[in-house]
Amino acid sequence: MKSLPCVLTIAGSDSGAGAGIQADARTIHALGGYACTAIAAVTAQNTRGVPAWRPVAPALIAAQVSAVLEDLPVAAIKTGLLPGPAAIRAVAAVLRKHPRIPLVIDPVIGSTSGARFLSAAGVRVLAAELLPRATLVTPNWPEAGVLADRRITSMADVEPVGRELVARLGCAVLLKGGHAPGRMCRDCLVTIDGKVHWFESPRLATRNTHGTGCVLSAAIAAGLARGLKLAPAVKQAHAFLQRALRAGRAQDWGAGRGPAFAG
Repeated sequence: MKSLPCVLTIAGSDSGAGAGIQADARTIHALGGYACTAIAAVTAQNTRGVPAWRPVAPALIAAQVSAVLEDLPVAAIKTGLLPGPAAIRAVAAVLRKHPRIPLVIDPVIGSTSGARFLSAAGVRVLAAELLPRATLVTPNWPEAGVLADRRITSMADVEPVGRELVARLGCAVLLKGGHAPGRMCRDCLVTIDGKVHWFESPRLATRNTHGTGCVLSAAIAAGLARGLKLAPAVKQAHAFLQRALRAGRAQDWGAGRGPAFAG
């Protein structure tokens, strides 16, 4: 029997299970992987927001990551919420010892409900010390604007900003189009060799969109762990997220933004 590919997710815990470690693990398992976890923060969270959260000590985050990588055959890694410059440096130091494992970074800066997780100093350290190690970074429009230090105001900005970020950061960029207006949702992948791939689907009418960035990045990591090349892994993940959003429409959990249910 063939072993399941191991995927390590380094992210925050969501007590409502819509995003973070919980959404990552559901996604990885649904796509035929085995999810290993390193918890970087603990959040008190539900469909309405994040009333409280606390970071895990950087040394303990690094110890979790090292414990997994030293023993299990990890085939891909993804990061989500990394709570501050010290945590990013700690994770980067461990991952530098494992340079061949594909790394997908979801640059979680804040939550949709307004909680801020990563300071400006944290963003600078992320760009300088961890993103150059990445295979792919998956910012939405606001996150890409922070990383590029320029606003994205229309679809015409997307490809130029994607190319700028690839040149600046040294990794491929998937610029997610969930914040764009219009009936279609369009994601733009710019690879390290300058190729551009677009992935589009009709925008679904649903309030249950919590955790979509986590689901997408975890699905990409799961694809890479199974040996897919980057563009096919993104295509598979984009399709999986659409299925999760459709499934999430049928749920009636909570009074706010429910989860995109992957699992």
